[in-house]
Amino acid sequence: MVNHRSIPDFEAMAARLDRWQPVPTEVLRDVVMRRGLCLWGLYPAEEPDWDGCAPSDRELAAQLCAGCPVIDQCLELDLRIAGACTTGVWGALAEDDRRALHRVWQHHRQQQQATAQEGGLTP
Repeated sequence: MVNHRSIPDFEAMAARLDRWQPVPTEVLRDVVMRRGLCLWGLYPAEEPDWDGCAPSDRELAAQLCAGCPVIDQCLELDLRIAGACTTGVWGALAEDDRRALHRVWQHHRQQQQATAQEGGLTP
């Protein structure tokens, strides 16, 4: 069972999103709009039992995006278009987590670009 209260591994998330770097933003947008469960209103049929407590933002984000086939594409899209000004739930992450991830993601991409310019390995 995943503990949604623990701090996510933002470095690992940024690295996982590398595969979407060459995909144009317009293509990501189309994929997320066509296949994202939230845009089709395919939320879980029943409200989850939160044991009498309101869910944390992380728990809510995880629940809303459970089973969505385009979580990473959605997250990559939000990091590109909203960045640090993100709101709502995107890519199964709450706003605060995406803001923290954005800093790591941006730094990760800048390092990749610098390595590529120096003639190192390309992503």
